[in-house]
Formats: sequence, C-alpha cells, structure tokens
Amino acid sequence: HFLGPSYNLSVDEVLDTAILNASSFRFFDKAVHHIVTQSGEERGVVLTPDGTTVALSPLLLGIESGLKASTDGTPPAGIFPLTLGRRLGLSFLSLQEFPPSYRLGPNGCWDSVKHPKVFELSKPATLVTDAIINGGMDGLILGMDLSNHSAPQQALSELLKGYYNFALHEMRGLDAVHAHISPRRREISKSILEPLDLYGLVMETLHLIWKLEKTEWIALDKGVEKAVKEGLQEFAHKYWDCPPIISRCQWGAKPYRSTPMPLSLPVPFLYIHHTYEPSSPCLSFPRCSQDMRSMQHFHQVERGWNDIGYSFVVGSDGYVYEGRGWNVLGAHTTGHHSLGYGVS
Repeated sequence: HFLGPSYNLSVDEVLDTAILNASSFRFFDKAVHHIVTQSGEERGVVLTPDGTTVALSPLLLGIESGLKASTDGTPPAGIFPLTLGRRLGLSFLSLQEFPPSYRLGPNGCWDSVKHPKVFELSKPATLVTDAIINGGMDGLILGMDLSNHSAPQQALSELLKGYYNFALHEMRGLDAVHAHISPRRREISKSILEPLDLYGLVMETLHLIWKLEKTEWIALDKGVEKAVKEGLQEFAHKYWDCPPIISRCQWGAKPYRSTPMPLSLPVPFLYIHHTYEPSSPCLSFPRCSQDMRSMQHFHQVERGWNDIGYSFVVGSDGYVYEGRGWNVLGAHTTGHHSLGYGVS
C-alpha cells in the first residue's frame, strides 16, 4: 500500500536510509496520518495560505503516485482511487441510509488562524471530510503534474510553493494565472475527472477493497450501486458546481448581536451589491479576512446593525466569504431582506 504506516518497521530499519532523525521522523509519521477523535478534532490536516484546510495523506498519496509514474515512465495508474476514489466509495456506503448530502464533509474551524493547532469539525465526521476532499484534489492535480514526462523537472518544494504560496496583484488577478494554484482546485480537478467514468472507477476500487479484505459479499447488496451513483452526484454538485466558501470562523467574525432572525426558505431572488469601502479588490486570504472584519465592524458599530449585512461576499482571491450565511435574514436590500440573499 502507498504511504503505509511506518510503525510496521523497526526504527533502526527506517533510520538507516532516512534523511530525517528519529524525532523528526516520528513527528512526520504522526502528522501525516489522518484521524478524527471522538471529540471531533481532525488531525493530519494543515491550514494553507489561502485559508483552506488540507489533509496531508491524500495529498502525499497523489504526489507519490505522480513521482512513481514519472520515474517508471508510465501513466499514473490508480491516482484517482488513491487520492479520492477509495474514501468517497467507503463514505457513500457507510452512510447509505442517510440523504446523499450527509455522506460528505463536514468542514470545521481552527482554534487560531494565525497560530493554528487544533481543528474542530462543525458536525460529526464522514469518512471524507472537506479537508480530505481538498487534499485529494490537490494530490490528484500535483500528481498529474509530476507525472507529465514532457514537463521540466521541478523540485518538490518549488511545486508546493507555487501551488499554495502564489501571489496575486491588481495587474495579475486570478483570471490571468494559468498555473495550477490551490484556489482553482475545484475547476482543475473537474477538468481532469469529469471526462472519466467515475462510477466505474469507484466500483472497481470498492471491489478491490472487498477482495483484499475478503468481504466480497458486500457486492451482493443491491443498494451499493444506488449509493455510489447518488454520492457521486452530490460530490459533483457540492465540490464542483458550488464555489468554495470561507466560513465565519475562518475570517474571524464577531458574534451576531442579539438573536438571529431565520430566513424563510426558499427565497426567489439574489441581490448583487458592490462595496464602496473597501474599494480595492482583496487578493489574498489575510487581506479578504481583514476586509470582512472591517465591513462587519462598520455595520455593527457605525450602522448599529446586528451583524455584517451581506449574506455572502465574493473575494478576488477565488473564494466566497460567509456573511450572515444561508439561513439568517440579512440587511442588504431595503424592503427585500426576506425575499433573497444579498451578495457583494
């Protein structure tokens, strides 16, 4: 198995050829393997510069698969099962008694964005959290890049820096960037995977798992195919069709003052606004977060409102920022608050 647990090997055996010392190796081994504790803490994940949380194991699986393909001079066979397919299939089946939307996610919040240590999930975990999805997409994209035999060889550190630590500016916005960067993971992974038979690939992966675990009888369950088809439709809708959203806790929102008024759903309208101040486009997670906090302060302190008025705010960094969100009545379009969402 790719990226197997190193604790199956003796320390001496590992360190004979390792470039890390014993202490560093143990830390790396612990940091890489993904778990969710009973209290809802997700481990084996990191906060990236663009404000999203990424699981390391599927990221490294994709990179390892791509490097192996490049070395062997072969296509990166199995990169989808390694990065996304296995987890997706198992999650679809483990929760097939629940609606498809409950079989994916959730996201969560860091204890501190400046000095992140603990990542707490917002809901009970599935087998494929948002961090697993992000890491799987990134592993798929970077693994495919590394497997490209015609591309010039690039140090892995440079590849990761270019993907996660890019710089945008007003003369070079997101639309002008042709390189693969993390805010575009959804559209890039869609371009790679959408032409493929994902249903067939997930089913092949599950059959291989059942064979290895001697549980082939699971294939006799008539609900398996339906669960996988429904799950893939939900995956495409949630992670390809919908834009990525930076939650309130990530940009440092102050609490809502008083009691939020629920928005009666469904609503027929979407009201598009613009921000007069801040007027310059925000092109990074820190800048967009700062602008969100400034707008919330203005609305709460200067205007005397309970919260930032908008339902959502679109940043120029490739992300949508959660304001009052999907379920809370906004303050954005006089006389029309209850009729739709306000997006700036």
